[in-house]
Amino acid sequence: MAFIDGTVVNVALPALQRALGADVIEVQWVIEAYALLLAAFLLTGGSLGDELGRRRVFLGGILFFAAASAWCGLASTIGQLIVARALQGLGAALLVPGSLAIISSSFPPNERGRAIGTWSGFSAITAAIGPVLGGWLIENISWRAVFFINVPLAFLVILIALRWVPESSSPEKTRLDWWGAILGATGLGSLVYGLIESSRRGFAHLPVALALVAAVMLLALFLVVERRVEHPMLPLELFRSRSFLGANLLTLLLYGALGGTLFFLPLNLIQVQHYAPTAAGAALLPFILIIFLLSRWSGGLVEKHGALLPLVLGPLIAAGGFALFVLPDVGGSYWTTFFPAIVILGTGMAVSVAPLTTTVMTSVSQGRVGIASGINNAVSRAAGLLAIAVFGIVMLRTFEPALEQRLSRIALGPPVRQALAQQRAKLAGAELPANLDPATQRLVTRAIDESFVSGFRLVMALGALLAMGSALSAWLLLTPETRRSRASPNEPEPAL
Repeated sequence: MAFIDGTVVNVALPALQRALGADVIEVQWVIEAYALLLAAFLLTGGSLGDELGRRRVFLGGILFFAAASAWCGLASTIGQLIVARALQGLGAALLVPGSLAIISSSFPPNERGRAIGTWSGFSAITAAIGPVLGGWLIENISWRAVFFINVPLAFLVILIALRWVPESSSPEKTRLDWWGAILGATGLGSLVYGLIESSRRGFAHLPVALALVAAVMLLALFLVVERRVEHPMLPLELFRSRSFLGANLLTLLLYGALGGTLFFLPLNLIQVQHYAPTAAGAALLPFILIIFLLSRWSGGLVEKHGALLPLVLGPLIAAGGFALFVLPDVGGSYWTTFFPAIVILGTGMAVSVAPLTTTVMTSVSQGRVGIASGINNAVSRAAGLLAIAVFGIVMLRTFEPALEQRLSRIALGPPVRQALAQQRAKLAGAELPANLDPATQRLVTRAIDESFVSGFRLVMALGALLAMGSALSAWLLLTPETRRSRASPNEPEPAL
């Protein structure tokens, strides 16, 4: 449920944007609301399962996730959908860490590695199926079916869990760090709100400025609290390890590049290149399949060469993939435009994922690998959360002047220009005035598409720069002791 939902919604964005009359900023919030609550409460969800019972919290997360999914499917306004997505993220924060914790507690050490490998395999399969399934549902039923599909899945999971999943909890009872979770969520939320709304209102707008100031204060207070509480959600002492710091900085930059750019790729494929939703979902299949097929091989690279070499080369290869996305214009065959970039990007990520996990796990003591993995998972999700907000600013600030320049070459009356100006925040999803003649419609559509591509190219170039920065962080911060460290075979990889 969680992995399908993590990949399927991006393909649905153009359809729900059109159906609910949303602009790109509101569409950003559809993704960001989910990611914000998931990133902020992921560690708390794991701790809650240890405290109250992993099966109990897991089932609670399933019910919460399913109810929120049904609300998403029933939403009649974009505001309702955003709130429902936030609640869906909260449910995911309860069920995602619980699934791995249940596996770890249910299998003996000699079987745990294979069990987690099975979990990882199904995760990759569902991540690959998600966009294609979502595209098919959008084309043949409705974008609402993308969310309703979670309800029967939840019913099946609940039946299976009640019948076969044993209850378990941690023998060590600790107080939950609620203050840390609340300060982290409100601080990240204020930062994301300020960044997203600044693209529409500007940084000088009072609510935007207040949100950004509040974000700085809340996140600073979060760090103070985490330093002083007895059982922090984010143990800051872990970052004294240069390798742990480097691995998480690499995660922040590389997954930020990935999350920020892949938000705009389906919009490009569907709204500009005019792919059907199913075809747009299938376009990313090579990316996920390459990661699935090569991750075991890249894990072997760590045994032979240490983690440093793949953690420098992998992000650099990914940077090449991002750079190739800069080349396509409007039109052209998928195989000569987007396919090469997707293959190179997938190869770079495949080289990076397993060594990154190894570095995270081996940079802390054996007793802290669980919290280290959780932190790295949360960092990867927060990276995408922040990148979508920042890349949205870049896209809008590039799209608007590019469109203005192109429209100035077309003979349009003041009412038409005003109508188009009001649609600019929808980017390539802008609706043209009905009174335009066909020839002018084609010219305006071409101007909108080319303006979107201008912004898309800059976003992808920024993704390439972030990927190169992640390679640099590995080169500078990985210590000699961890460059040839070995991974624990029984620990999970953080979810892509």
